Amino acid sequence: MKSNSDGLMIDGIVGYIDRDNIDTDQIIPTEYLKSIKKFGFEDYLFDGWRYHDDGRLGVKKEEREINEDFILNKVPFNESKILLARDNFGCGSSREHAVWALRDFGIKAVIASSFGDIFYNNCFKNGVLPIHLQKDQIEELFQTIKDEILELSVDLQKRIITIGDKEVSFDVEDHLIDRIIYGLDDVDITLKSKDKIFNFEKNRKETMPWIFINE
Repeated sequence: MKSNSDGLMIDGIVGYIDRDNIDTDQIIPTEYLKSIKKFGFEDYLFDGWRYHDDGRLGVKKEEREINEDFILNKVPFNESKILLARDNFGCGSSREHAVWALRDFGIKAVIASSFGDIFYNNCFKNGVLPIHLQKDQIEELFQTIKDEILELSVDLQKRIITIGDKEVSFDVEDHLIDRIIYGLDDVDITLKSKDKIFNFEKNRKETMPWIFINE
């Protein structure tokens, strides 16, 4: 059984972007989709906001003109494990690279009031936990973060966010949270039913042998 690096908890500093409708092109622009690798996208996350110059695939952040005003370029937010945003985070195209870039940067959870549907599901396939909270709860977090550097803990099993002495609950379906806790991808999920799949195929060969006549 595999588990993610933080076990059953996600702890860390909260980075934040105070805007709605952050789409997948803003998370990672089109020019970086040429790579078919699933890792190595950390330097391209929020490329248009993190840098003043135009980047290209293969050029590292050390070679770029950094935008010092962007939140994830500032200490300590450059080591954020949790990202706070507003409504409709991850909308737009279905590019899975957007989640890869967040994950590779070190983001383990994104908190927002809503998510793009495809982005939401891609998160669970790649070890990033999307947490849906109500808009008033999001607003309260933004008000807090304006006054202090916010650190919080996320208990994956209990579905509870702890902020100081306050706890906030959130809902995630069991089969989705299991992907995060145990590091399961689609292949792992399928293999859990390998005996059923084997028996189905065996039974099909016995009951419908004409399907396999050319094998």
